[in-house]
Amino acid sequence: MNRRHHHAVTVQQASLESPPLARLAALTRESSERLKAVEGLIPPLLRPALKAGPIDGDSWCLLVRGNAAAAKTRQLLPALQAHLRSKGWDVNSIRLKIHS
Repeated sequence: MNRRHHHAVTVQQASLESPPLARLAALTRESSERLKAVEGLIPPLLRPALKAGPIDGDSWCLLVRGNAAAAKTRQLLPALQAHLRSKGWDVNSIRLKIHS
């Protein structure tokens, strides 16, 4: 009987061996960096309702907890987008996705 031993690897180790996984890890990191960059423009009570979402080309998605938070965040989108562009990110649109 031939047994294979599986050794656990970290996400970082796996991403070094897989270009698609490395790209996904880089996009996840960049999305978090974008949220951190605009944090000062978001009212403190609204911050816990927002999470960094996926990046798709020049579009970025913010995950928002609830309709009320989405409505308030929608008002901030032009300022967030302008701020990100001023920091060198190519963001032509920010979309919101409501999650629970």
